[in-house]
Parts: sequence; structure tokens; C-alpha cells
Amino acid sequence: MSSCRRSDRALSPAIGIILMLVITFILAALVLLLMVQLPYQYDQSVPAIFQITKIRHVNENGVMKFDSYMVVRNTGTTGYVNLNLYALTYRNGKLLECSITTMNGYAYIPTHHYQIQTLGGPGSQGRIWDPNELISINYKDGTFHPGDVVTFEVYDVVTNQIISRHTYTA
Repeated sequence: MSSCRRSDRALSPAIGIILMLVITFILAALVLLLMVQLPYQYDQSVPAIFQITKIRHVNENGVMKFDSYMVVRNTGTTGYVNLNLYALTYRNGKLLECSITTMNGYAYIPTHHYQIQTLGGPGSQGRIWDPNELISINYKDGTFHPGDVVTFEVYDVVTNQIISRHTYTA
């Protein structure tokens, strides 16, 4: 006969193993959920050379249509070869599936661009996007809504390095 009383014995190692597995799966699911839900994090040391100056929600007649028309200004002190620039756009921390493969308006027209209707303005018309020049980007209607946090990043095609990042509340 055993020296342990019936109430002192463990219930079952199988129940313990099942309990540990359930807790492990719950913790893994929480970590995965947090990784997906966390907003886009970025290095704040990147300068805001190309700054969003406005995002328009109304059409040319003043009717609210969530027009999603963005204007970006070169606020730096030097010009940039616009053909060598590409941009990424984030809305509320999530990368948009739009393609801005160049900031040169003439080269942009024949490329495949998704979610973008037009790209224009003085900064896109010549070879150089000079200081204080504007570029307008007409995103597909409904891309931005009032209150959306929009981040616009500009990269150099040659080095694939980020040049500018600016965040703006639509």
C-alpha cells in the first residue's frame, strides 16, 4: 500500500501537459496578434525634406468625395533628380498598395501605377525637383479620409536609401 493518501496524489500528467499546451498556444496567438496590430514604427531621425502641405477631400466643385489629392513640397535646400526618386505611402501605419516608381511626371505616365490617378506639378516637370517646388499626387478617390494619419516616404532609386519621411493628418 502507498504511503500517500489519495488526496495527495497528482491528478494526471496528461492534464498538466494539455494545460501547458493551451497556455503556450494562447500566448503565441497574443504575440502574433500584437505583431500584426502594432502600427508602423520608423526611425524618427529621417528628415522631412519632402513635406505634405495638404490633402484635399473635396473635388474641384467643393463636393465631399474623399478626393485624396495630396500636395508635397521640397522644403530642403537642394534639388533632387526626380527621375531617381520613388515614394511609399502609409495610411494609419499601413503601407498602401500604390506604386510611385518615379517622381518625374513624364516618366511616370507610361508606367504601371495602381491607386494613383495622376502625378504633376512643377517639381515633376523638369529634371530636378528644386527647393520650394510642389508635386501633386492624385490618389484614387477614397484613399484618405479626414483624420487619417498619412506618412509619405521618398527613396533614392540608385542607393535604395530613404531620403525623406513626413507624417501628416488628413
